[in-house]
Amino acid sequence: MYHTWMRYFTPGPVHQRLGLVCLGVGLQHGLLPTVGPRTLDHHVAVVISAGSGWFREPDGQRTAVTAPALLWLTPGVPHHYGPDPSGGWDESFVDFSGPATATYTELGYIEPHRPVVPLSDTAAPRAAVGRIARAARRGNPLLEVETGAAVHELLVALRRARADTNAAGDPVLGALARDAFQPLSVAEHAARHGMTPAELRAAVRRGAGCSPKDYLLGIRLGRAKELLVATELPVAAVARRVGYEDPAYFSRLFTRRVGTAPVRFRAQQGRAVPGGWSNRIPDPEHPPTIST
Repeated sequence: MYHTWMRYFTPGPVHQRLGLVCLGVGLQHGLLPTVGPRTLDHHVAVVISAGSGWFREPDGQRTAVTAPALLWLTPGVPHHYGPDPSGGWDESFVDFSGPATATYTELGYIEPHRPVVPLSDTAAPRAAVGRIARAARRGNPLLEVETGAAVHELLVALRRARADTNAAGDPVLGALARDAFQPLSVAEHAARHGMTPAELRAAVRRGAGCSPKDYLLGIRLGRAKELLVATELPVAAVARRVGYEDPAYFSRLFTRRVGTAPVRFRAQQGRAVPGGWSNRIPDPEHPPTIST
């Protein structure tokens, strides 16, 4: 006995240019039938939120699946899977395609060579699937755009929910961000994690899509922009705060990467902040307001 709800649709060519399009969505639970063996021409993310089962790869290797878990079904790769007949499982799935899948794969958000991914929790991914399901109501004139946007959200939620990362995402990236303002070389950052520079470069490329140097630079320049806009610190002091002892070098680097000099950036972006600057993230339920 099982229960299922699903809906499929065909976005037009224009919607493909949004990067991702949703082709279908479903929620089902119970003693579901075995899927495959089959091969698809698009991606599917299958979120297993309860129960257990199995997944068989093209080489015949059978992998146990225990919730919470994610199954990646990728184009052109045969797959065969199903829940245990003793108890079944709860699953939600989203079929999707589009040119942005290549970028998400390069960044490690989609993992073709890792079809079974343990998750720490399925609440956020299931919420994203729920938004797709609600947008998929018949007669919705915004269906293609709403569901496509929610697929982007789903991929981010799945990346955060992976059991091999912490709540802030990739632990290596988190540690680099924490130490970004210290005067450390890439080799010294790698040594802190017991990695070779090549291993660190591979990890950062996989998690952020860039080199460790560019990742650290992005964090430093982002903080420098905040300090220039929200404080009256001299440019030299801002440079030191973000890890540069030579203010002239910092100014040249900032100008080259941002497109304008620090002083000009401050003049263009700076403005009085009523009530002063705060490092606290506002509560979405009680956003800050400006009294008039």
